[in-house]
Amino acid sequence: MAALQTSLITPSFSSRTYSNEVTTAKTSLVSTGSKRITVQTHDKVLRFSPLAHHNRHDQRAFARAAASVEANNNLELSVEMAKSEVLKALSQIIDPDFGTDIVSCGFIKELNINDAIEEVSFRVELTTPACPVKEMFEQKANEVVEALPWVKNVNVTMSAQPAKPAFAGELPKGLQQISNIIAVSSCKGGVGKSTVAVNLAYTLAGMGARVGIFDADVYGPSLPTMVSPEIRLLEMNPETKTILPTEYLGVKLVSFGFAGQGRAIMRGPMVSGVVNQLLTTAEWGELDYLVIDLPPGTGDIQLTLCQVAPLTAAVIVTTPQKLAFIDVAKGVRMFSKLKVPCIAVVENMCYFDADEKRHYPFGKGSGDQVVQQFGIPNLFDLPIRETLSASGDSGMPEVVSDPQGEVSRIFQDLGVCVVQQCAKIRQQVSTAVTYDRSIRAIRVKVPDDNEEFLLNPATVRRNDRSAQSVDEWTGEQKIQYGDIPEDIEPEEIRPMGNYAVSITWTDGFSQIAPYDQLQMIERLVDVSGRKVPHQLVPPEIQF
Repeated sequence: MAALQTSLITPSFSSRTYSNEVTTAKTSLVSTGSKRITVQTHDKVLRFSPLAHHNRHDQRAFARAAASVEANNNLELSVEMAKSEVLKALSQIIDPDFGTDIVSCGFIKELNINDAIEEVSFRVELTTPACPVKEMFEQKANEVVEALPWVKNVNVTMSAQPAKPAFAGELPKGLQQISNIIAVSSCKGGVGKSTVAVNLAYTLAGMGARVGIFDADVYGPSLPTMVSPEIRLLEMNPETKTILPTEYLGVKLVSFGFAGQGRAIMRGPMVSGVVNQLLTTAEWGELDYLVIDLPPGTGDIQLTLCQVAPLTAAVIVTTPQKLAFIDVAKGVRMFSKLKVPCIAVVENMCYFDADEKRHYPFGKGSGDQVVQQFGIPNLFDLPIRETLSASGDSGMPEVVSDPQGEVSRIFQDLGVCVVQQCAKIRQQVSTAVTYDRSIRAIRVKVPDDNEEFLLNPATVRRNDRSAQSVDEWTGEQKIQYGDIPEDIEPEEIRPMGNYAVSITWTDGFSQIAPYDQLQMIERLVDVSGRKVPHQLVPPEIQF
């Protein structure tokens, strides 16, 4: 760093005694040889012949150069020690979602020490710009670094990671820069699902995130009524043949209702194709969250969306009636089979306040029943409010028209929940399957399972069930035990949705390994000597 470099005294040397100066940028050092003495600094290399020792002036010049080199080395050492102190201080700050410190999370970037003005500067890169504790992180970071006795100034910059999907695999181009895709589902019409989807999206946008809404209901699109963009027709990019989303208050919008066709009258396969095209060919750009307003039911459209889009999580909307619970249960089971975690339940039209009392006109318990029966961790109750219904008809979401009201506070809590749960899911998925080179074993910790176990890489490779390894017609194993070397290692492990990982091996083979299959493979004894329970796969698979 410029502020820490010491100026080098370079005397004038006689060409009779010394070789020419050579410009370099290598690390400072002093070395001696049988015929020459070399002083190498940050920007010069000076070579002295043994004759230099007979000249006092030259000896003093050599000593000054050597002292400069030593000073530079000491400064570099002190900078590294200072950085270590700063990181140690920052490691006191714990991320409440991940349960570990922000240094271990890799949040600290571009750490610089300016010794001249005793200033420390660094950037805190969060997982999302909508992080609900970013102000706390910034305040704590300033406090713990300012507490160091040698620090006078602290310059903290807050930022967020670039938007990118957590999952590997070939994604449609339009979805390649979207960090999280949230499905809002009810499987029952008329429960306020679209109201929840739109207000959730604008809540996330208000928290600082880049957000889009996709209205997947072709038969009865709600988005054109609930928002009021200036441009109410989707346009196509003539060069790329992609769809340009319209926008309202900074949120990108795509709906069949903006296609100029009104409501669709078509058969199921055609509808699935339209939904697929609208979602995957739209130019969403970089988004932190894409909220998908799913249509009611568990049919073709829902399955198509769940298979095409790498859903991060789902939010379930219901009402207090028992009939609503029955349909919602079907949707939760669908997401469970598709390995999409349901992170929250919103019970709409729960109550209203009158005469200083809270009334429940439709009874209680539907939301609680969903939470208890399916283990969904968060429940949010929305009241019956005339303004909430009116805002849906006026084209301005309630969280925008009344940001300080009771409904907006509930959606703020829901938004914080979505941000936190998505961050946890991404973290769990990214670390679910890793390779530990020190013990040559694959570590597996399936999301929502507290148990961690070890697998032999060769055993995992031999248990591939793709058509390249197993005959699709006869089920006969194509690869033999000896075909896979014992020392084979994975080159790369990447998550594939919430259900599997993609493993690239050193022999060039690419394997998709579902979590369910990994849990069935024989396990290794862990490094601590603790015996991990064995779960053997069927003989025709396990070698």
